[in-house]
Amino acid sequence: MRNLIVRIVINALALWAAASFVDGIQLTDDLGGVVVVALVFGIVNAILKPILKLISFPFLIATLGLFALVVNAALLMVTARLTDGLTVSGWGPAIVGSIVVSLVTMLLGGLKDDD
Repeated sequence: MRNLIVRIVINALALWAAASFVDGIQLTDDLGGVVVVALVFGIVNAILKPILKLISFPFLIATLGLFALVVNAALLMVTARLTDGLTVSGWGPAIVGSIVVSLVTMLLGGLKDDD
């Protein structure tokens, strides 16, 4: 349970960072709304990401993994469609936002204890 809460907090901080640094991504100011968006983002990543990576495997190989940015951007846009608290204005902001989300998640995920 603690691990789930930590992951939601990490997702929330990553989405907040993307909204703060990327023009074209807006996140609600309501803390409860941010938590809901982070929860939906985690669910979307858990369900759709493995499927999309499997389907796009040839593109991932051909682009040496750079197509993963498109997959992550698509997941960010799906989350924006499913929630009212996140707005992504196009593919450009979605790709840059996915880079920010990935970096923040990687940095904060490395700090968490995996006990």
